[in-house]
Amino acid sequence: MNIGTLKANAEGVLIGRVSTMAFSATLALRAFESTNERAPKFDLMALSVDRRSWVKVGALWEYSSNETGECFLSGTIDDPSLVNPIPIALFRQNDGSMNVAWRRPKQKASLGGFAGESENALPPLDATGDEPTGPASSGVDSTPASCDGLGESTAPAPKGKAKVPETAGA
Repeated sequence: MNIGTLKANAEGVLIGRVSTMAFSATLALRAFESTNERAPKFDLMALSVDRRSWVKVGALWEYSSNETGECFLSGTIDDPSLVNPIPIALFRQNDGSMNVAWRRPKQKASLGGFAGESENALPPLDATGDEPTGPASSGVDSTPASCDGLGESTAPAPKGKAKVPETAGA
């Protein structure tokens, strides 16, 4: 989804406006000079609210498409006012401007469970909806009285004299 456009100003600096439902800023690209081949190509700068200075809000790396060979920039817009960084990609247009596209990050595959299950998934409702399902639904506490909640130890027993645990009734 296109969220903005950057165009070259009189000095040749790419500058423009990016807007979403919750974020709006004037952005500019500043070339990043480095001999490191993994360094970003540009710093992503935002105009401060008082319009007196530029603030770094991200960095952009240059990539090329495996299918078309077209070069594009990719990075994130990050600011303390945002809950999460905004992942973006910039694509050069025929007129020399660059479209700023927001891209949704791909969800990672779940490690087990049924398809679509997540950490916050709710258990299925039973037919009546009156009672919970599962081991706790019997009304009988199946947790041993001596259980401290840590589970059984898999460590070998200590060598030497074994100390007999004291019980409440002894």
